[in-house]
Amino acid sequence: MNNWINENQYGYQTAMQAENEATLARYVAGVMRKVYGKMTLGLLLTAITSFLVLSSETLMNVFFASSITFWVLFAAELGLVIYLSARIDKLSTGTAAAMFYLYSVINGITLTPIFMIYTGASIAMTFAITAGTFGAMTLYGYVTRQDLSKIGSFLFMALIGLIVCIVVNLFLRSSMMDLCISGAGVLIFVGLTAWDTQAIKRMCAESDPSMTGKVATMGALSLYLDFINLFLYLLRFFGSRD
Repeated sequence: MNNWINENQYGYQTAMQAENEATLARYVAGVMRKVYGKMTLGLLLTAITSFLVLSSETLMNVFFASSITFWVLFAAELGLVIYLSARIDKLSTGTAAAMFYLYSVINGITLTPIFMIYTGASIAMTFAITAGTFGAMTLYGYVTRQDLSKIGSFLFMALIGLIVCIVVNLFLRSSMMDLCISGAGVLIFVGLTAWDTQAIKRMCAESDPSMTGKVATMGALSLYLDFINLFLYLLRFFGSRD
């Protein structure tokens, strides 16, 4: 009799556990859809902004007549990312999303010169390659059961090293070093895409439902940055100049 009761209790607990896990999985999937939705909208805003600036001689003169304007925009981008990351808990969901979209617009402006350098066909091809690579790695990061947290610290240190190399090469102007930097950049952001996806998924599972909108915004920002950087480094390999 006791064995029968224990078996039924065990089965009940197992069923409850399975139901809870299924509910959590649906919740996480819902938040991740919001992450990808916001990231996609951010990319669209960046592309549209670049196209509008590139199509307007007036806007080109406003933003690129002086290098000071470009550096002000770059500083604004950096400030937005830092402020959003540091103050996300204090901001409303709407404000956080608006800041992310503002960042996407400003980034569209600062990326405009790239569309003047490379041909439209090579940009489109590189975007397709980036989308495919990004899609594969973010899917891997989402479904894998392997803990990717260990590679996160390695990738972060590699990213710091990459930035140092970029600064050094500003003075050396070595084409070989530039090629190595581009290759390293591709590998780093391919890895970061998978790592960030798993980290965002974990953050979704552990966050309070009231924070869903903010989690989606921060997740979108992380993946947006991975996508843009991967695109820029791949463009150095696949981009054809006019």
